[in-house]
Amino acid sequence: MRFIRLSLISLAFISSLVMASPEEPVKGVDYITLKLPQEAKSAPGKVEVVEFFMYHCPACNAIEPDITEWLKKKGDKVEFRRIHLPYNGPKDPEAHLFLTLEALGLEQTMHAKVLKAWHIDHLRLRSDDDNIEWAIKNGIDKTKFIEAYNSFSVSASLMRLPKVSENYEVDNTPTFIVNGRYLTNAVMLSASNPKMNRNEVTQATFQVIDALVANILKERAK
Repeated sequence: MRFIRLSLISLAFISSLVMASPEEPVKGVDYITLKLPQEAKSAPGKVEVVEFFMYHCPACNAIEPDITEWLKKKGDKVEFRRIHLPYNGPKDPEAHLFLTLEALGLEQTMHAKVLKAWHIDHLRLRSDDDNIEWAIKNGIDKTKFIEAYNSFSVSASLMRLPKVSENYEVDNTPTFIVNGRYLTNAVMLSASNPKMNRNEVTQATFQVIDALVANILKERAK
């Protein structure tokens, strides 16, 4: 898990003042409200949930089975999508691979395979050549992949990612954004619930997301 600006000392201080209750999350403790709300896209009756992740991130890989199980239970209420945090700035090869797969309509079917490459097969996809070689080995048409990889739309999206991450106030992964307004992650919940183990923190993360989703749906129903 990568940390850029988030201060664990500050979060620890907050947790000493207010203990979290993930099922009834506390603003500033279990989640924060973004300074500038971002556009959220979802079907009627659903709430957008965005996961900011990185392919090489061990915590992102570890939480993936939990996301799958959560979506089986909550998929009728949420519109789930991912954004790759640009680890190496606007030319990050991991984010470049993600955006290319997304452009080809292959992100969902290939997501688990990319994680397997990094965390099981120990392949380090850290260059354009690495990405192209991996794509070919996984049955993706070389010409189509390179065309999408070098396309203006993918390149433009890649250049925008640092600003997108800044707008969402994301500085570590995995981080979840609910309805373009609320941010939560395991770092916050670990700090506010110091006695929880990793599995309990993961469960608490989804409890916070569920509570925020429920509150938004209630607001819409008024």
